[in-house]
Amino acid sequence: MRVLVTGGAGFVGSNLADRLILRGDSVVVIDNFETARRDNLTPNERLTLIEGSIADPGLVNRTFDEHRPEVVVHAAASYKDPENWYGDALTNVVGTVNVVRASERLGVGRFIYLQTALGYGLHPLEQPITLSHPLQPGGSSYAISKTAGEEYIFLSKLDYISFRLANAYGPRNLSGPLPTFYQRLTTNKSVFVMDTRRDFIYVSDLVEVISLAVDGRGRRGPYHVSSGKDFAIKQLFDATIKALGVKLDKDVEVRPRGADDVATILLDPSKTEEDFDWHTTTPLEVGVAATIDYYKSHGIDQTYTHLKPVGEKA
Repeated sequence: MRVLVTGGAGFVGSNLADRLILRGDSVVVIDNFETARRDNLTPNERLTLIEGSIADPGLVNRTFDEHRPEVVVHAAASYKDPENWYGDALTNVVGTVNVVRASERLGVGRFIYLQTALGYGLHPLEQPITLSHPLQPGGSSYAISKTAGEEYIFLSKLDYISFRLANAYGPRNLSGPLPTFYQRLTTNKSVFVMDTRRDFIYVSDLVEVISLAVDGRGRRGPYHVSSGKDFAIKQLFDATIKALGVKLDKDVEVRPRGADDVATILLDPSKTEEDFDWHTTTPLEVGVAATIDYYKSHGIDQTYTHLKPVGEKA
């Protein structure tokens, strides 16, 4: 199968590309390397890498015309700077429109989108969050622009699957609390945890369900990808300490959440489990240990967050 993966050098995209190439698919990757690492992709005869932005309609259309993908996995996203509204809108909205229109023009058989659970807002109306929950993404530029991109996909004639994701983690992840914990703990910097809870999903479990969607599993519409359990960030920190074999002199500081952070995000994955015959299989401690092993061997130069600095006014 010919699969185009936007953002295919990033965390989720590169892990997916590896899986698809390993099983014999041909993969075309578009990435501008704003938050991706070049060592995430290993040269392969089944892999074509195109460096550039999906916000460039010429690049997108040339790529589609030359490679004629049968399936598109749209994993590219701008989230590096929470104040870069223009950059977020350019990639997450205009870039999505470019990819959707090219997919429609060439009659792509399946279009898969990776959406943030933050599209449900900073104050979800229910826990766990069901797919009938209204979208209210006003808490961040990232959530607003990603949700706008999703709405354009809903307008299309494509056979689409929109995966609304819990907090993914694993090797190659450079955003969120886990890489931050690792970086600070291994450079003797102070560290704290936020008083929040998250539904964590290990990247191999996420890639598994995306691969099933690539093969045509699932019905047109949105799905949740999650474990169905939420964990305190302190639990993630404790698993990190255990994986590193570190003993602290005192208990880690637990800080109240910021104004643009969500107390808990717990998604109901029942539709996904039923339609895809899928569920998560990686325990948190196992996934954290594997991720820490990756950080030890590859290092971390920079981490990213879509959130404003703690204490900054919303």
